[in-house]
Amino acid sequence: MAIPHIIIAGGGTAGWMAANLIQQSWPQTRVTLIESKTIGTIGVGEGSTPYLKHFFKQLGITDEQWMPACNATYKTGIQFSSWTNKPGYSSYFHPFFSQLDIKPGDPFFYNANMQRMGYQANAHPDKYFVNTQLAAQCLAPIPNREIGFELDYGYHFDAGLLGTFLKQRAIQLGVEHIEGDIENVEVSESGNISHLVTKAGAKLSADFFIDCTGFQSLLLQKTLNVPFTSFKDNLINDAAVAIQTPNASDFAISPKTVSTAFKHGWAWNIPLTNRTGNGYVYSTEHCSPDEAEHELRQALGIGANKDIKARHLKMRVGRVSQHWHRNCLAIGLSQGFIEPLEATALMLVQYSIQQFIDRYQDLKTPEAQKRTLYNQEINRMFDGIRDYIVTHYCMNSRTDTAYWQHCREESILSDNLTELLEAWTSKDKDFDSVLEKQQSSLVYLRPSWYIILAGMGCFPETLSEPPTSIRIPDANLSLRLCQKYASELFNDHRSVLASRL
Repeated sequence: MAIPHIIIAGGGTAGWMAANLIQQSWPQTRVTLIESKTIGTIGVGEGSTPYLKHFFKQLGITDEQWMPACNATYKTGIQFSSWTNKPGYSSYFHPFFSQLDIKPGDPFFYNANMQRMGYQANAHPDKYFVNTQLAAQCLAPIPNREIGFELDYGYHFDAGLLGTFLKQRAIQLGVEHIEGDIENVEVSESGNISHLVTKAGAKLSADFFIDCTGFQSLLLQKTLNVPFTSFKDNLINDAAVAIQTPNASDFAISPKTVSTAFKHGWAWNIPLTNRTGNGYVYSTEHCSPDEAEHELRQALGIGANKDIKARHLKMRVGRVSQHWHRNCLAIGLSQGFIEPLEATALMLVQYSIQQFIDRYQDLKTPEAQKRTLYNQEINRMFDGIRDYIVTHYCMNSRTDTAYWQHCREESILSDNLTELLEAWTSKDKDFDSVLEKQQSSLVYLRPSWYIILAGMGCFPETLSEPPTSIRIPDANLSLRLCQKYASELFNDHRSVLASRL
């Protein structure tokens, strides 16, 4: 059972993703999207998880169709640099896990557990995964022959161009597009939203409304008064400065995002085909916007070059308590935001929309129960992602600024995260058993938890030689196998992108 008429308030990537998925899933539904010509979109997030690949597949859109239009590149994972000062762990790569990693990657988990128990074992994750080698060699994650399965990979893209592409696609599907500014949101006696009033005086009524109005959350929070749960006690960053730099003609496009720890936060580096997106996410309690911009410009080597503009943004980190309330669903920034360290924003948008479609179609469950189950699931996603991102901060070992000491010593950890970290740092506890126990609440799976904790060098300070009865697998054997897979099965990233044109 589909909804007769849905109005989406707000465009941007979130609004147009919602429009596409809903119109594709419910072709009989009338979908109207109203967006302002005067209110700009945030349009900074330029990376994704592999979940975005499923979005395009669901819409029947190939990489060849959308990637060139959005100056997009492939992404095999994220390199984290300078998050810890432990010798040998200044950098590590968090790859997207795939079936190719099973054979070379299996020894990593064993070695990590051995090192966790205090034995010397090569447990740095960079030698065990194929996507790590694709990034190191600037290779695209597209096999040059049939291997029986697809690799998981994400994308980098121009957020503004992606929004435009999705807008055109949605209109082709039959979505009605209206330009206008929303002045009032009217509520009926029942408590449901009845219609929107534009500044031009138009009244727009519908059966259901989707709030994509960004941080202001005009419908769900401002009109229906749904409470907001702040993550400020867990994650203190609340601002960012973004700078775009041009690529040289011979620029080697590595399929990776780089996240580098700075004095008061971290900086992203995201390569597109025509330029590189750079930015600095920081805490205004520890750093002013001018100081942040200066530090980023110095790191990029562009100084005070006035031709290269900076864009400053404020962030409100947290989520609403109810994403679906009455006849309104919040999607994107209006439902919540977790800082972009793991590029999860579009995944949350996509997952929230798809869960809504799936649950609304469940005719056996009463609507009030549908909403409750839906809100519980989306909150689980937000909280699970938050916990993983908090791990980057609370396990850092930097002592150079008060910011990093605050992150390590004063961040509030959830009970689940506390249990996970205690299990990792306790020699007598089985980490995998705790992961299995928390399976229903975790968003990130076993490989990701091992990679972040091993990659940050979260091991005993003093390690001993293992007894002769314990055999430690040779990490170099895994490395050579990953390098073999990379060189034989994958082609140059730039060349593959050129073939998509």
